[in-house]
Amino acid sequence: STTLPRLGSRVRISFPAPFYLSAVMNTDSIRPPVVLSFSGHDPSGGAGVQADIETISSHHCHSCSVITALTEQDSHNVRSVLPQPADHFTRQAETLLADITVASIKIGLLASADIALAICEILKQHPQIPVVLDPVLAAGGGQSLSNQKLIETIKQHLLPLCTVITPNSVEAKTLVGLNELHACAENLRQLGAENILITGAHEQTDTVDNYFLGPENSETFHWQRLPEEYHGSGCTLASSIAALVAHGLDPFTAIAEAQEYTWNSLAAASAIGHGQYFPNRFFWMADS
Repeated sequence: STTLPRLGSRVRISFPAPFYLSAVMNTDSIRPPVVLSFSGHDPSGGAGVQADIETISSHHCHSCSVITALTEQDSHNVRSVLPQPADHFTRQAETLLADITVASIKIGLLASADIALAICEILKQHPQIPVVLDPVLAAGGGQSLSNQKLIETIKQHLLPLCTVITPNSVEAKTLVGLNELHACAENLRQLGAENILITGAHEQTDTVDNYFLGPENSETFHWQRLPEEYHGSGCTLASSIAALVAHGLDPFTAIAEAQEYTWNSLAAASAIGHGQYFPNRFFWMADS
């Protein structure tokens, strides 16, 4: 069985969860729920829509996707971003949603305010679908992937439509202009976000401390800090939450289990290129 890295006194939720193993082992009898990903294309395969597909598939969900942008990137950094025209994006998404019942939506790289607004209109037409937003404002190598117009669009229009948001600490501070993470979370909730998980890998702490704020409770999750830098960790976390919500878990339980899944994916990561390590999103297969 997988050694759990979770620190602290709260009862750990073992991952993979029983329903998860059952879903994987009984694929002939269980129809996988559909998770729709709105994400950018990463040619290296470590982040973006490829990371979403791997994670969603690892949770025995079916992955659909609409690309928000093409990127020039490798395991070190993003060099350039080419957003898709918003009208093309909208037509692709509307055609898909008219045909397939989607259980949850995961949003990653937006690339432009026009794409963000197009997604808002799509979400308003499907208010019953839970939405998980990873507000990707910069690449892991530091390259900015946003501008002030996009940030304001996210704050004013997109956050109120999301079930869960998963900014890292740098993104949370950028969105609200504050430095203290609890205050950032409170501000994000005032902007309309329902469940907020601010991840703390960028903070100078011995452990990685992720702060959750929901409608009824708050909690800080503490995780053992791993030695490398990782490509696509935020994509993995948000997609895991979306997949677990698609299976019927409530947001808090999905957030707790998704962190454990992501930690194990990173602990089993490998160096595919010469830069950041790539998560092994099928780590559990080695133990099955």
